[in-house]
Amino acid sequence: MSSEFFEKYKHKIKSLDEIFLLLRPSDDREKIILCHGVFDVVHPGHIRHLAYAKTLANYLVVSITADCFIEKGHYRPHIPERLRALNLAAFEMVDYVIISDHRTPLNLLTNLKPDFFAKGFEYTSSGLPPATIAEEKIVKSYGGEMIFTPGDVVYSSTKIIESALPNVQIAKLSILMETHEISFADLREALRSLSRVTVHVLGDTIVDTYTRSTLIGGQTKTPTLSVRYEDKDDYVGGAAVVAKHVRATGAKVLFSTVLGDDHLKTYTLKDLKKSGVTVLPVIEKSRPTTNKNVIIANDYRLLKIDTVDNRPISSETLERLVSQILNKKSDMVICCDFRHGIFNQSSIESLIDAIPDGTFTAADSQVATRWGNITEFKNFDLVTPNEREARFSLADQDSTIRTLAETIQRQTHGENIILKLGSRGVFCLHKLDKNKTFNFSVDSFANRIVDPIGAGDALLAYASLTLYRTGSLIIASILGSIAAACECEIDGNVPVKPEDIINKIDMVEKMMSYRLR
Repeated sequence: MSSEFFEKYKHKIKSLDEIFLLLRPSDDREKIILCHGVFDVVHPGHIRHLAYAKTLANYLVVSITADCFIEKGHYRPHIPERLRALNLAAFEMVDYVIISDHRTPLNLLTNLKPDFFAKGFEYTSSGLPPATIAEEKIVKSYGGEMIFTPGDVVYSSTKIIESALPNVQIAKLSILMETHEISFADLREALRSLSRVTVHVLGDTIVDTYTRSTLIGGQTKTPTLSVRYEDKDDYVGGAAVVAKHVRATGAKVLFSTVLGDDHLKTYTLKDLKKSGVTVLPVIEKSRPTTNKNVIIANDYRLLKIDTVDNRPISSETLERLVSQILNKKSDMVICCDFRHGIFNQSSIESLIDAIPDGTFTAADSQVATRWGNITEFKNFDLVTPNEREARFSLADQDSTIRTLAETIQRQTHGENIILKLGSRGVFCLHKLDKNKTFNFSVDSFANRIVDPIGAGDALLAYASLTLYRTGSLIIASILGSIAAACECEIDGNVPVKPEDIINKIDMVEKMMSYRLR
């Protein structure tokens, strides 16, 4: 959606008060007809409905249900409200569009008092539903008329969306940036500012091992696969790779972690030193350095072998970590909770309390298969769980994404939530005041998925740094999502560099210019 398109049609989008002043009710006024719906995807049925409605009145006003009231599915609406409103405003037959701030159109009917209220013919097929009866009662109370438009063909937005998601990534990004006056130059400038930060990363180190092999065959007597060993690669992961992502931006990084007294400790310390990360290791001889070994055969992941000890860290280790947080000055603290010992019920409160007042705080919890809870990170500036982790923490498999994010926000008292949705991108929520939030979504920027492991770590690093530097959750979520996409397109857990982000920004900007002009 080009800026010209945005400017050309946004004047049609009005509030109820503005519509009331433009079309003030009077006995001799021109006729008004109101249509109301979600209009997530505008299909031929909608067009016929609106076109017929326009023939009955001088002014066709279309009201759409705001995003916050849509509960048709976990991920609906697919099209955000501002873009849905512009899609309708682009039709010549539509005079005005209202984004309704109520769950139903009853308030609009009571105040606007349109001459006609148009509904689709399908609402009469098996008797009027209770909601339509309530609407009809209000319309008749002021002398208006209910109209049911012809229904020779009935289309379902839900069925269309479920059969194949419309690709509106660029349009959604464009309207988000246009509405909030964010340019690609702003994204690049934000990226350049990240190096001027000191960050303290706290969390579990994981060494990810990729053991590559070739499938030979299976045994005839037992269901045992036989593979030939080819080679092996180790990658520093978990909280350690978050530290490496942060360091790749040019920021100064302190890293507090717990390691075992083994060869993987030596490998980890050497790797982090090479990356420029200042490591503050606490060695526990009674536990191994966490290792997750994936056995790969012909690009298929056959098996993962974990060497872990998830017992809580010792009281002595906790004291040392608390001392590091208290005594090492930083602008930000990022907590990376993988529940491999550092964060647990007896330690988490002490660790969080040690963070000095005024320090920017961010937390990520990757514990969907273990006992952990993102809601334990109270009063953080940013928390970034994925959907599964959020549902696991809340014991909630049914709520919509919006409700899920709002519940996480209420229970954490967090200022900003980035809810990671995998291939669907992210849903973001910012707390405006005690009872109001601002939310939006950003689709995934990944073009070719090679290895999705570590995408959330890249997002956490770049989003938290950007939010600290700019104060903008929108810019933070865009850069964080781009970083996640870059990580997905690399084999292995490798830190994303600013030049990778710049290349992706350039590509997205070209796509937007090409597709939408």
